[in-house]
Amino acid sequence: LSAPGGVSLVVPQPNINATVAQNILLSVEYSCRGIATVEWKHVSSWGTTKIVEWKSGNYVNISTIYKDRVTTFENGSIQLLNVGMRDAGYYFVTVTEEYGTNTYGTIIVNVYEVIYEDLHFVAVLFAFLAAVSAILVCFMWLCNKSLHLFQKKTTHKLTASTTEEIELETIEC
Repeated sequence: LSAPGGVSLVVPQPNINATVAQNILLSVEYSCRGIATVEWKHVSSWGTTKIVEWKSGNYVNISTIYKDRVTTFENGSIQLLNVGMRDAGYYFVTVTEEYGTNTYGTIIVNVYEVIYEDLHFVAVLFAFLAAVSAILVCFMWLCNKSLHLFQKKTTHKLTASTTEEIELETIEC
């Protein structure tokens, strides 16, 4: 976006998806002829909050709520640390040149919770499948042993009956 006064602003990633406790970078890049003031605001269902305002090369004024959670960068970007559900919403950046011209940018942030019930379900399912496979392996081992014993008994009986026949044949002679 370029304003007539020569202020331009680029927002390379207008949508950001994050999970709770993640750090996110609200990336922008501005350029102007004079000294610029950069201001970030957060708008959500909980209201509008001013996050930070600074002049390039001068002061940085971070809101008390964001004091330990925001890092500012010379190109106009900010990093938000340890996001929570309340950080979801619209982030508006305004770059105002000293001559009064300004330009705006918007980034939409979606914050998702890691649903531990799903992870619990996966863990229980994995344990169940492991138990079933262990039981099947034991069952196959028992079947194999039984088959082996059964084969031994039948071969033994067969040997005994052939010897009796041989003995009978020798008696008849």
